[in-house]
Amino acid sequence: MEPRTAEIQRQTNETDITCRLNLDGVGAYEIDTGVGFLDHMLTHLSKHSKIDLTVKARGDLHIDAHHTVEDVGICLGECLLKALGDKRGIARYGQSSVPMEDALANVALDLSGRPFCVYNADYRAAKIGDFDVECVEEMLRAFSNVGKFNLHVNVPYGTNCHHIAEAIFKAIGQALAAAVRVVGSDIPSTKGQL
Repeated sequence: MEPRTAEIQRQTNETDITCRLNLDGVGAYEIDTGVGFLDHMLTHLSKHSKIDLTVKARGDLHIDAHHTVEDVGICLGECLLKALGDKRGIARYGQSSVPMEDALANVALDLSGRPFCVYNADYRAAKIGDFDVECVEEMLRAFSNVGKFNLHVNVPYGTNCHHIAEAIFKAIGQALAAAVRVVGSDIPSTKGQL
């Protein structure tokens, strides 16, 4: 089997990002985006998906973290799509339900080639430290749109904002681990392509 790896570089007037991933890794990570909370979430994504992940980002943080967070999502989506290739043999679907103390995150995804993001999570505060909680949805929407997959995130309850976000990223990691694993040799679609 060909190595399922990808590397991309994205440079705009707002951000400069390098992203590398290995779908058949062990969950090793090297993350430095300049946004501490995003780094923390991406380490969970890598660790729980067993996807080796390197993200180096520099952005216009003197404005706020929005551009950096969204562009990291774009880069992750590009890398995932590239590493999956024609998606031959993958399980395609993944789901996970992860508790994090008071919070529960339910995630389902389909590496379908069709982007769609459903995000249902309510936070009691607008920020986690200095991180805007609305950036979680922005990053995940960019990730699924560019990665061309369905992502459904539902948090039925939770009171601590940090716990809610962490449960989401851990659940996405576990769902990705299930979806990208190789279970056969054909394209998992009656269409013959994804």
